[in-house]
Amino acid sequence: MIKKLLTLSISLALSTTATIVQAEGDVNAGKQQAVACAGCHGADGNSPIATFPKLAGQHASYLIKELNALKNGSRNAPMMAPLAMGLDEKSMADLAAFYASQTTSSNPIPILPLNEDDEDEEDEAALALIKKAQQEKLDNLLAKGADLYRNGNLKTKVSACIACHGIKGEGNQPASFPVLKGQHTDYSIKTLTDFKEGKRHNDPENMMNMIAKKMTTEEIEAVSYYLSVMDHKPLTTKQSK
Repeated sequence: MIKKLLTLSISLALSTTATIVQAEGDVNAGKQQAVACAGCHGADGNSPIATFPKLAGQHASYLIKELNALKNGSRNAPMMAPLAMGLDEKSMADLAAFYASQTTSSNPIPILPLNEDDEDEEDEAALALIKKAQQEKLDNLLAKGADLYRNGNLKTKVSACIACHGIKGEGNQPASFPVLKGQHTDYSIKTLTDFKEGKRHNDPENMMNMIAKKMTTEEIEAVSYYLSVMDHKPLTTKQSK
């Protein structure tokens, strides 16, 4: 399965390289335009809101592809579509160049939220045990996400993310495959869920739809948590002890 995906990603990269002929954007011009985007995506492309994607450090080719998809309606996003419609090719290239030139911020190791009953626990010893159990759950989730990213799930034929998105989540510039490392967990969960449910389908050969449909909710959460901190060493509190 991994070999199959690698072959597909390489062939897509080669074919895309031949068809994507984009003017190189102006970073300074893009910075000026990005002021209008800062409310949702942050001044430097590192969105402070977990449901909005980080754009900093993203490949320019991918950003341009997505802006065109938003503009022509092949990607459904009511908030972004009107903004994309007002952009010409040069504006897209400038914005993409600016965001690509920025550095993706690191996310802190996440903390799984307690449910309402646990939050009301007044016994300190009991609360400490609850928090320890939550931490172990998070460690297991991160470990599962790492395994899915690298190896996929052979039983359910979920392909490994590494085949297209690289060992370190760096993506693939020529093929317009996005950088994934450091992305917000909430946004990654939403994106994979949208692919799974068919709400988004603007990827090459519907590849992400086919993969996400085979993923369970837990697998989506696991790989999304892992992506958010995959550049951390060590990844979990278990490893740091």
